[in-house]
Amino acid sequence: MSMQRRSFFGQAMAAGLLLRAGAAAAQEPLRNNAQEDPDIIVERDQSGQPHKGKVLAAIQPHCDDVPLYASGTVCKLIREGYTGILIRTSADDMAGVGATKGEVEVNNERVNAEVARRMGLAKVFDLNYRNHMMDEASRVEMRSRLIFIFRLMKVDTVISYDPTAHYDANPDHVVTAEVVENACWMAGGQRDYPEHMEAGVMPHGVSEKYYFARGPQLVNRVVDISSLIDQKVHVNRANTSQGPAGENGARLRTRLAARKLKLPFLGDDEETANREYIKQVLLWQDAQLGRTYGLGYAEPFHYIGPDESVSGGPRGINLEEYIKRNAVPL
Repeated sequence: MSMQRRSFFGQAMAAGLLLRAGAAAAQEPLRNNAQEDPDIIVERDQSGQPHKGKVLAAIQPHCDDVPLYASGTVCKLIREGYTGILIRTSADDMAGVGATKGEVEVNNERVNAEVARRMGLAKVFDLNYRNHMMDEASRVEMRSRLIFIFRLMKVDTVISYDPTAHYDANPDHVVTAEVVENACWMAGGQRDYPEHMEAGVMPHGVSEKYYFARGPQLVNRVVDISSLIDQKVHVNRANTSQGPAGENGARLRTRLAARKLKLPFLGDDEETANREYIKQVLLWQDAQLGRTYGLGYAEPFHYIGPDESVSGGPRGINLEEYIKRNAVPL
């Protein structure tokens, strides 16, 4: 299932469906070499903790979404000073290990908590909407709950599914993406949910978004996760309940041995087989994308930065930047 998710991006690249956009970065990283697309920014490691004081929310419907698509970037931002939370929107009861739906749900809840811990996220919010039935839930209610969390935790940056991506058949992905996008904007509204303010929870709009997708999407940012690939593997190894991140490496090695075959990268023990299976097979697209930009491993995003969150929206200018460049003494 997870490999099918990842394959969409590779097909999109091969078919030339990767759309381009030049959204500016808050701090534009150095570009790589001539083989780069000039409209795609490569975000690299930053030394020290330039993001200290900022808060991110990694948001996923299911416990394997962020680990697969964006855990390298989450770990990178945490290392660079962010504090963070994990929000899971579904009850996660339709896929995973367990004899009953109840067991599946409990196992996925435990996995989700461990995934958050391994990414360095300080808190988990489980919204527990019905898995694969989220389109029947009230989007207004879901949005209001996210707005409260964004304000309460003072979230500056979200990492979640892309509301503008195509061909995602999972309704949980689609609903989560759309509701997150709306909540990011409304959380900054001075008149939305005034009862929050009465309780001391003040407006706080989300100004930066890293959106990932399982299908073709507009990609304008590639994040270098080369130095964090082992941590991404570690995060995905926590997901023993659903997806191919459990013991598939060891099982594959056993199946091949029965046919008198072996894949050298699987090594000679279960630990190596399971670790390298994730790195070499599950995260193959990260390696392919990295090579395109002269990197070891990378993750692709539709990035929307603070300059697109001013009152004029993407058609307006960044007023502070304009003043800095053009204002003259009286």
